[in-house]
Amino acid sequence: MSDAQIAALAAYCPDLDQWPQRWQFDEHDLLPGQRIVEVLKPFLLHLLDTGLAIKTLHRHRDNLWLLGGELIRRRYDDEGLKKMSIDDAIAQLLEEDGGPLIWPQITEAQQNSFDATCRKLFTYLISTAKPV
Repeated sequence: MSDAQIAALAAYCPDLDQWPQRWQFDEHDLLPGQRIVEVLKPFLLHLLDTGLAIKTLHRHRDNLWLLGGELIRRRYDDEGLKKMSIDDAIAQLLEEDGGPLIWPQITEAQQNSFDATCRKLFTYLISTAKPV
């Protein structure tokens, strides 16, 4: 990552390094939270390069924060998800049509916004996947 990208990401997500602590329920959540941030960083940089309006960028950023927290929460309810790598767990939650339903329930408009971000992330991850 270049110095310019680091600066742009810091301006876009000034609290990005704190996301894992904000998501955690206990100390075992910190490493998965850090890995989630590492998976999301390239996508956040991609969003910055797309020329979207600031309000749209902030909405996507906030939805990605929500996705990370939801993944940490779901790992407590789903032992299979907990055993997966973070990359696989994110792939498990995302679909071409959007993301998981958020609990506690959010409004339909909020869920639609969240799904739009998840669709963008899904498309990005598919397009940047390395062949096996």
